Amino acid sequence: MDAALYTFLAVTLVSLVSLIGVFALSLGTVLSRLMPTLVGLAAGALLGDAVIHLIPESLAIIGSETLFGVSVLVGIVAFFVFEKYLRWHHAHHGQEEEHENHERFEHGPHTPNAHIAPMVLAADGVHNIVDGAIIAASFLISPELGIATTIAVFLHEIPQEIADYALLVHSGLSRARALFFNFLSGLTALIGAGAVLFLESSFGSTSGYLIAFTAGAFIYLATADLIPELHKTTTTRGSILQFVAVILGMVLMLALTLLE
Repeated sequence: MDAALYTFLAVTLVSLVSLIGVFALSLGTVLSRLMPTLVGLAAGALLGDAVIHLIPESLAIIGSETLFGVSVLVGIVAFFVFEKYLRWHHAHHGQEEEHENHERFEHGPHTPNAHIAPMVLAADGVHNIVDGAIIAASFLISPELGIATTIAVFLHEIPQEIADYALLVHSGLSRARALFFNFLSGLTALIGAGAVLFLESSFGSTSGYLIAFTAGAFIYLATADLIPELHKTTTTRGSILQFVAVILGMVLMLALTLLE
């Protein structure tokens, strides 16, 4: 019961990150300057949680090093395939958008980017379901692991939700509707959390494998998505700030071991 309560509170907190678009509007250029540092903090937190918390815990639960390794690899490959699909889908619609822009020029104005909104919301919904499952699996092992994973997910969601909100507005939605639909998408995390809690009580322990899967997913997100973004910053000051942010994220995960 405690795990379910902690999971509900944590997932609700992470879902509220979807409302950060309100602050994005008011902060403007200040937020754009902070984004690279936030990405560095998220990268450090994801890697720190994977290496310091998730990998040791899942290996201890699974027992078999081979099964553990396969579970981690499944997490990496699954997120690679998911992202590959999203990029292909975006490129496919990008060609459609070029055609629509041509039609707009020939036949008058309409909303050429309307298809972006459902695509963003669908992708974000699936992503949030996985986040909910990850958080629930962590709390089933221990409150300390759940807290560490929730913080890592929370930090990663900040730049992600800002980007999603911007895309929704770009697609033609009003700011209020973009915020509302982004929040609804965030609530899908409850579906993933509920599914894991149900499976745990009905079909035995699956936490070890889910945690290993999560470790692989976090490693992929940090190394394939976030760190390449950091390399786009070439100024000395910006690079130093990003390095400090990455280390700070790792130190934060290390400090959470004091709770264990």
